[in-house]
Amino acid sequence: MRAMAWASVFGVLPWLTFTAQAAEKVSRAEDREAVAVAIYNDALALVKEVRQLELDRGVNDIALRDVSAKMRPETASLRAVSGPPLRLIEQNFDFDLLTPQKLLDKYVGQSVTVIRTNPATGVETRETAQVLATNAGAVLRFADRIETGVPGRLTFNAIPGNLRERPTLVVKLESAAAGRQVAELSYLSGGLSWKADYVAELAGDESRLDLAGWVTLTNQSGTAYENARLQLVAGDVNRVRQDMVAKAGMVAMAAPAPAREMAREEVFDYHLYTLGRPTSILDNQTKQVALLSAAAVPVRKEYLLAGQGWYYQGQASDLGQKQKVAVFLEFENAGGDLGKPLPKGIVRVYKKDAGGNAIFIGEDAIDHTPKNDRLRLKMGNAFDVTATRKQTAFRQLAGRPNPVHETAWRLDVSNAKEQPVTVKVVEPMPGDWEIISASQPHEKGEAHAAVWQLRVPAGGKQVLEYAVRVR
Repeated sequence: MRAMAWASVFGVLPWLTFTAQAAEKVSRAEDREAVAVAIYNDALALVKEVRQLELDRGVNDIALRDVSAKMRPETASLRAVSGPPLRLIEQNFDFDLLTPQKLLDKYVGQSVTVIRTNPATGVETRETAQVLATNAGAVLRFADRIETGVPGRLTFNAIPGNLRERPTLVVKLESAAAGRQVAELSYLSGGLSWKADYVAELAGDESRLDLAGWVTLTNQSGTAYENARLQLVAGDVNRVRQDMVAKAGMVAMAAPAPAREMAREEVFDYHLYTLGRPTSILDNQTKQVALLSAAAVPVRKEYLLAGQGWYYQGQASDLGQKQKVAVFLEFENAGGDLGKPLPKGIVRVYKKDAGGNAIFIGEDAIDHTPKNDRLRLKMGNAFDVTATRKQTAFRQLAGRPNPVHETAWRLDVSNAKEQPVTVKVVEPMPGDWEIISASQPHEKGEAHAAVWQLRVPAGGKQVLEYAVRVR
């Protein structure tokens, strides 16, 4: 017998007393000899545990405790590592966890013992009552009356078989011999996730940056993994979708552990990152570990003014208002300390001001990026570089079914900065198009885009005028 405090939803502080479940062999976290966790991008993990089991010859009922509360039980597998093979007969995943409320709910229609203490004398009295309902509060039937609420301490005869204090995988297996045996339990689980976060510091002259990558692990699986071998799988693994909704909860932040970069290898069409030391991932914890570090990475800054395809399909209304010029940073995932696959994540960029204080200048998401590929980060919109756009002419040369029209535009790009800038102008053109006149030369960036590189002087402006025939 043991007692358990309960902060009651019924407004009093009763006590519960219950007896232990029927005897079964119990395996706990301390019985683990080893644990390995491979975490995927999409809130999925493969958990492998090696446990010592004390078995009888014949059929055994084993309660494997401290497994993930978000286990996918259909993926669970138990096999013998040493000794004779084990024959699995049946397995059940009990995830209905023991709480005072659930215990009382399970006793609807059954009898409990109510213990009251006289506050003046300290004398205890005991009565038997039947639990009639627990919907919005307890309803108890005594021999001569019905009461609501919980009028004291309750004692229960036993814990219902499917109500567990921790998530438990219960297996019925047959062993050919008695004694200690090592077995491996593996299963897929939700509640474990990871993401990559990158911090970049841009140099004062904006020609180079320092890049650091961190892996952020989150464990909301309902159990802890002590001294685990940790692996992260980067890539888009195809999964048959199931209802695996993770509950949001409070997360404890662990300080980033000083560690060398994670070892990397290619497995199938994915990349596997392995932490070089065991680590503990506690329940409801976020942990950060080092992924990579690269210094003095060459970077290029780009100002981009992008048009819209519909500009060239008819007579446009007044577009003379200022248009935003976007700012991008580009660098190659190659050379130096880079040149390795980068998991998808968010890159946050900082730059120091004149006083040496780091200022956040923007962030952007990157997809899985192979080595030697280019990363392009949008930082935001320029403050001092602006543009105005105006349609100066429009005429239709032919109507349907094969319309042909000509349209002319003027772009005024202004630069209030103290140094000149180059603004890349990209104009998407629908259909079969032809530049029939332009004040500056253009390039055909792709099948449906014309590109200009405008050099805008410090404190000045640059004008681009062009006409387009679209078929």
